[in-house]
Amino acid sequence: MTFDGISRALVVGAHPDDIDFGAAGTVANLTDAGVHVAYCLITDGDAGGFDPDVPRSEIPAIRRAEQTVAAEHVGVDELHFLGYPDGRVEVTLALRRDISRVIRIVRPDLVICQSSTRFLDRIYASHPDHLAAGEATLCAVYPDARNPFAYPELMAEGHEPWTVREVWITAHPETDHSIDVTEQIERKFAALCAHESQHVDPAAMDARVRSWMSDTAERAGFDAGRYAEAFRRINTE
Repeated sequence: MTFDGISRALVVGAHPDDIDFGAAGTVANLTDAGVHVAYCLITDGDAGGFDPDVPRSEIPAIRRAEQTVAAEHVGVDELHFLGYPDGRVEVTLALRRDISRVIRIVRPDLVICQSSTRFLDRIYASHPDHLAAGEATLCAVYPDARNPFAYPELMAEGHEPWTVREVWITAHPETDHSIDVTEQIERKFAALCAHESQHVDPAAMDARVRSWMSDTAERAGFDAGRYAEAFRRINTE
């Protein structure tokens, strides 16, 4: 698979594991094609987990470690953790600035992010943190990261403006760009299963996500037995 004109990509997610649910197969395709991919995680997922015996104070480090391992499964070794509180993400100027900083550091041709549009048919995909992450990322892509006069402190830090060429949005109610990830399906599930603190029943999670991805492939017109991830594609150059 080729990704014409894309040499660097940045994937932004609200929580550890969001990227793996929404785009890990696509990320694996990108890295296999020689694209350098970086991750930006807005929170450490400190409100996640299911085991009450694990102290809350230990969750952020656990989830950072899990996300680091998950990223390795799909060829990613550059991760930026912003450390915002899980469950309390808002579209603030500070968050827009912090995502803009990462964009200026990574200098991606492509940004993949979550949807800022609530998906009423898949409400679990529209966690308030996801919606805020998507909106803040789109604001950072345009106009913040490319504007030399936005956040002058970033210029003072040595981060020159950068214009992102395109954005692919996950979990959008109106997708128009599907990626066949059949050959990457096992790597995607290896990444998902790396988030051990989140999955009470990994087998059920596997079956559920495979069903979603099979349905996505069918809607895209791919052959039977294929798996796909779908996005809303936006030209932002």
